[in-house]
Amino acid sequence: MKSIFKISFVIGALVSLTSCKDDSAPNYQYMPNMYESVAYETYSESTAFNSPNGLQGKEGQLPPVGTIKRGYVPYEYPNTPEGYAAAKLNSKSPLDPTTIDMKKAEELFNIYCAICHGTAGDGKGNLVKQGKFLGVPNYKDREITEGSVNHVINFGLNSMGSYANQLNQQERWMVAAYVMKLRSQL
Repeated sequence: MKSIFKISFVIGALVSLTSCKDDSAPNYQYMPNMYESVAYETYSESTAFNSPNGLQGKEGQLPPVGTIKRGYVPYEYPNTPEGYAAAKLNSKSPLDPTTIDMKKAEELFNIYCAICHGTAGDGKGNLVKQGKFLGVPNYKDREITEGSVNHVINFGLNSMGSYANQLNQQERWMVAAYVMKLRSQL
């Protein structure tokens, strides 16, 4: 008798548990958007940042007017021939020449500049020797100053691109000082 009671209890429990499951109408979910999120196509347009101003998805991504990113130091000379000439004449290094770590400046120069300009600054780097770039100047042939070198590192010149994203302001001035040292040795 006890075994019949136990068997009927187990069968009744199984029937009651399985009778609650309904695939066509699932149970309640806490925060259903997390379980069944909307699928977005990669790189498709989104209305997430649409604004009444008509900026079509850009307003939420634009920084507030008059702000600059953390650690950014504005550069006062524009990317024009006049700006280059002004930087060449007026721009001076804020670093103390006696405290510049020339070993670090040489490392930075060898990483970013020597591939084209050569380790001696003679314009005969590996890419020039292979014929990938032509017309890379020898520092001795150019009328350059620390300010003009820093300006070119900031904005680039001719086929040379900007290195402002790779080098911070102090590193750019260190490389400019090292370039002037190389120029004096040629």
